[in-house]
Amino acid sequence: MHGSVAAGWLLVALCAATGAYCLLRMRSSVEEQRRAAGGEALMGFGMAAMAVPAAVFTPPAWVWSAYTVVFGAAALHALGAVWRSPHHLHHLIGASAMVYMSVVMAVSPGSHHMPGGAGMPLVTGALLLYFAGYVLLSGARLVPAGAVAGGTVGGGTGWGDRPELARACRLSMGMAMVAMLLAM
Repeated sequence: MHGSVAAGWLLVALCAATGAYCLLRMRSSVEEQRRAAGGEALMGFGMAAMAVPAAVFTPPAWVWSAYTVVFGAAALHALGAVWRSPHHLHHLIGASAMVYMSVVMAVSPGSHHMPGGAGMPLVTGALLLYFAGYVLLSGARLVPAGAVAGGTVGGGTGWGDRPELARACRLSMGMAMVAMLLAM
């Protein structure tokens, strides 16, 4: 991504930390949480790698094709899982957004805009609207999920089973996606 080097490194740190926490969530005793955490870990680490400032490291052209294949496969997996949980629809949109950004970067790595393509800014705008709405909704859901005064940390559950941390994780990835789309 092009833009401020400091902002790029902050995005890398945020997304990598989120991906690492999602790996911890994969140890949950709840199967649905493990499934969701796997896709979110992939997104976190993929977003971290994509957010590395271009001034520091410009990946070879084949990397964008690899991103397209990996996140295309993630999107197909999420498409198959949408019937189990509506949350997988968000995974489908997120993976599709990563495919979109990879294609844009492959076609025009210097400017991040499709040459002569009037439709591509429309896709970016639609994704920005979706993720901005997702961030606002996720933030609103996070507010009432605070810890009970006097309660123990985690309420007797492991770090992977804390729903408020999972929500915060999703909120941070949504904000990172907004920042990455704005940099397009």
